Amino acid sequence: MLWPRFNAPLTATTALEESIVATFDELIERVKANIVETDTHAVRALQTSDDPTVIIDVREREEFVDGHIEGAEFIPRGQLDLKIESAVPNRDTPIVLYCAGGTRSALATRSLQELGYTNVKSMSGGFTAWKRSGFPVHIAKTMSPEQLSRYSRHLIIPEIGEKGQRKLLDSRVLLLGAGGLGSPAAMYLAAAGVGTIGLIDSDVVDRSNLQRQILHTDESVGTPKVESARARINALNPDVEVKTYDTWLSSENVLEIFEGYDVVVDGGDNFATRYLVNDACVRLGIPNVHGSVYRFEGQVTSFVPHQGPCYRCLYPEPPPPELAPSCQEAGVLGVLPGVIGILQAIEVIKLLVDVGEPLAGRLLTFDGLKSQFRELKLRRDPECSMCGEHAEWNGFIDYEVFCSVS
Repeated sequence: MLWPRFNAPLTATTALEESIVATFDELIERVKANIVETDTHAVRALQTSDDPTVIIDVREREEFVDGHIEGAEFIPRGQLDLKIESAVPNRDTPIVLYCAGGTRSALATRSLQELGYTNVKSMSGGFTAWKRSGFPVHIAKTMSPEQLSRYSRHLIIPEIGEKGQRKLLDSRVLLLGAGGLGSPAAMYLAAAGVGTIGLIDSDVVDRSNLQRQILHTDESVGTPKVESARARINALNPDVEVKTYDTWLSSENVLEIFEGYDVVVDGGDNFATRYLVNDACVRLGIPNVHGSVYRFEGQVTSFVPHQGPCYRCLYPEPPPPELAPSCQEAGVLGVLPGVIGILQAIEVIKLLVDVGEPLAGRLLTFDGLKSQFRELKLRRDPECSMCGEHAEWNGFIDYEVFCSVS
């Protein structure tokens, strides 16, 4: 058999392959000639500036997980055209795209220009150049195959995605009460993948609780509510770490318990506790998602420090005990706490992932008899004793405990 010499003429197939390579190279050159490129130093400067630029990693998931630019959004190039409008609705927003070497990001930049985005740049050299420049690399926490399956419906939502789900997994939420409001809130926050859930409740499960407190079962009657709740949450989602506080919340322990949590969910059943929760959250700068129910009616709002009023802005002092209905006399429709507790859970997720519009400065009320929601505007009191402009911290006030209903 005669083997071809190294300097033999190119075959038709080889010539075609070179033609394809040359054509692709020419394509990239033409693309780069019609887009704006930036370098790694300019992108690094954006990380420490007040510039509203959105940095997007257009590589594949495996590449992103192995390391990426801190704060970068992850949208693979193959999904960019479909997801960009949800991720960046304003087409005039400054955007920087990057990939491994600068080729995919250049093509993606052209695609966004064709979609009407007016201020898009491609980072030349890509993530390889970023590492060579010695700039910091963020290594994402990888989710297990089980987690990817469990949270798959979150991962395909542009507003949450992997970045948002990791935020949930890293979050810490404290629930005051494992009762009517705490039950649905805890169940859905656990199902959503909130990494740490704290539960404060010093009560034991009573059979009269089961009409509305879905965390507990008939077998739990007589056991501490926090232990019953822990078992139910762990059975639903073993990813969640449950911290329990089988104690009565007081001015002596509130700061110690609250510190380190990202959001507090107030499902308390008395005015004294509501004021204590409010004051501690304002003191620590922690958002407080408040809910309450009464017979067929409920309400929910988010008290976010410095973004709206606090509880004391609305109610500077608790009402006299004789004007508050007792827990036994007032009653509550069993399914009503489910509606309000789930709304509280939605508020928590929005605050943790930083999406949507939380109810800061708004009170959402629900009338179960009319199946009617109503929204009320809430204003911050500049003279509020707790969050006002001239407020001075004088310690907690221990009010007499008298019941509302949850």
